[in-house]
Amino acid sequence: MTDSDGPPRAVLITALVVAIGALGVVLAIATTRHHANPVVVAAVPAPHAQDPACGALVEALPQRLGDYTRAALVQPAPVGAAAWRPAGAADPVVLRCGLERPADFVVGSATQMVDRVQWFEVSQDQRSTWYAVDRPVYVALTLPRGSGPTPIQQLSEIIDRIMRAQPPDPLRN
Repeated sequence: MTDSDGPPRAVLITALVVAIGALGVVLAIATTRHHANPVVVAAVPAPHAQDPACGALVEALPQRLGDYTRAALVQPAPVGAAAWRPAGAADPVVLRCGLERPADFVVGSATQMVDRVQWFEVSQDQRSTWYAVDRPVYVALTLPRGSGPTPIQQLSEIIDRIMRAQPPDPLRN
């Protein structure tokens, strides 16, 4: 084999390194764009979203909830809303503060205590929404199936620290 049979070995190695580097850049951009995509949070009636308790809660929210990372929201975003995205294309965790009382929360409804916060669950297709019902404003946390207990546990600690507890009252809006 002579040198005239093809490009020099150094050129081939350089081309291979450049191609691998370009592939790495493309993958990094694709990953960054997925995480940079803001989360759409639908507007729902939230008559108490401007309440100082909601402002304090949103201010205290962490950047991470277990395997979920805080995500930007599509603007204009509802007041009192926040979201966290997992790695990959799974659904986000969404928090909303200052909502109206959930329609299914009536006298005698079962609640669950998580770290000193009483939650009322409303299940939907592939997700469930948990409402903190023992605080001065309702806080909703929508969890995709398979999210595990970490998001609700971490947020319960923050809610308990930020908002005073009060007896749940299914008659309060």
